[in-house]
Amino acid sequence: MKVKEKQNKAFESLGKKLGYVNKMEAPKVEKVVVNIGIGSLKDKKKIELIIDRLQKITGQKPATRESKQSIAAFKVREGDPVGLQVTLRGKRMFDFLDKLINVALPRARDFRGLSRKSIDDMGNYSIGLKEHVIFPETSDEDIKDVFGMTVTIVTTADGREEATAFLEHIGLPLKKEDK
Repeated sequence: MKVKEKQNKAFESLGKKLGYVNKMEAPKVEKVVVNIGIGSLKDKKKIELIIDRLQKITGQKPATRESKQSIAAFKVREGDPVGLQVTLRGKRMFDFLDKLINVALPRARDFRGLSRKSIDDMGNYSIGLKEHVIFPETSDEDIKDVFGMTVTIVTTADGREEATAFLEHIGLPLKKEDK
């Protein structure tokens, strides 16, 4: 079953457990934000390669994030590109979540589940991925240019407990207990 279908059935399965009266109270995935930091990279070809790979992975062109101020110790000037960001909503968001949960995360090395501690008090979940090569769109011949990314799943859940129950319901592989 896909993430969108599971989200639509969240009211029936979580309603009694969390005490929902109205269908609109059930949490939903609002957006998915993918971030990559390219802070010290000055090589235009590597930046273009990262942009191309991120575009293949998400299906959307990333926006460049620029530094807001100059920091001499890091050799960064105001306006230098320091990161890339993609905000996914709608069909692309659900397609990306399906691919992340069912294909990419099981391909990660030594994967034993995601930590429950990464859920914040507002009901959002952040995942740090060390390698982008777990996604099937990336070619295996250019493994020397491996980069990491952060994926943030923004939900409408009101707290940690509600977000945990909802994310487990949509199929996010959370560990049973964090130690």
